[in-house]
Amino acid sequence: MGAMALSDSPGAPETCVVEMRGVSKRFGEKLAVDTLDLEIPAGSCFGLLGSNGAGKTTALRMIYGVTRPTSGSIHVFGSDVQRDPRGIRARLGVTLQDNVLIEPLNTEENLRVFGRYHLLDESRLSQRIDRCLDLLELRSHARLPVSNLSGGFRRRVAIAMSLMNDPELLILDEPTTGLDPALRLSLWSLVRELQAQGKTVLITTHYMEEAQRLCDRVAIMSGGHKICEDSPRQLIESRLAREVVEIDCPPDREIELLGDYPGLLQRLRSGGRLLVYVDDARPLLQWIRQRDDLEGRSLVVRPSNLEDVFLDATGTALEASP
Repeated sequence: MGAMALSDSPGAPETCVVEMRGVSKRFGEKLAVDTLDLEIPAGSCFGLLGSNGAGKTTALRMIYGVTRPTSGSIHVFGSDVQRDPRGIRARLGVTLQDNVLIEPLNTEENLRVFGRYHLLDESRLSQRIDRCLDLLELRSHARLPVSNLSGGFRRRVAIAMSLMNDPELLILDEPTTGLDPALRLSLWSLVRELQAQGKTVLITTHYMEEAQRLCDRVAIMSGGHKICEDSPRQLIESRLAREVVEIDCPPDREIELLGDYPGLLQRLRSGGRLLVYVDDARPLLQWIRQRDDLEGRSLVVRPSNLEDVFLDATGTALEASP
């Protein structure tokens, strides 16, 4: 996806595009979101991370005004979402987890219908269609019915539709789940282009590498609560040692393998894998090899990353939706 100007004209963005204070949402007896506080700066890429059921999508739905909070306040562009939902929606774009497309229509016709929803006049509508077709590299598929498109191109159409109104805030709910690596990288490039143009991007994702590479700041949610929030780098440095020794080791072999190792060890477990966090892995590797020949075991030494932070914060390994 090539770089090009998306915006028709630059604006003076608010310093804080989204502000949530003490926001909770109940569905009957279920507390889906519990006293959530968030501030999303203008021009940033902000990530909401969490496993299924953590409350991410409910939080997004409250931000763009589809779901009413049970308590708390939400301001977007400085306005109360409940008091000015139409004005706020005119300034944001949303890509849902599931593509919402008009199957019998072609790509260009889907964009045209969505542009008319935003009351674009014919001249501006045509300009926006051209820009979005080029930005998402959809020109070659403009006249094809969306029902005939591959999953990757359908996802491009859905994102193009969310950009038709030239939004100041783009909300992407798990935008790359199920996409092949090449298309995922292409969409990462798109997010960076939009951010460079002054757009604010709010993204939920199951892919920790995606969040670590794209987001200026992330909040990790579990059970409706915000567990922690910071830049990916700061979360990694503040919660974990620099390196991870990751090894096949069932729980009943852990004491045998590590024994009375003389250094302080932070340990986490993900299934049959033992993860040991240290600032320098070399002494630990020597210790392990003196106690176990490692035959048939898989052992990896790598830098700590955001997925380790998620495991440390929630106690749960994160798996992508199918």
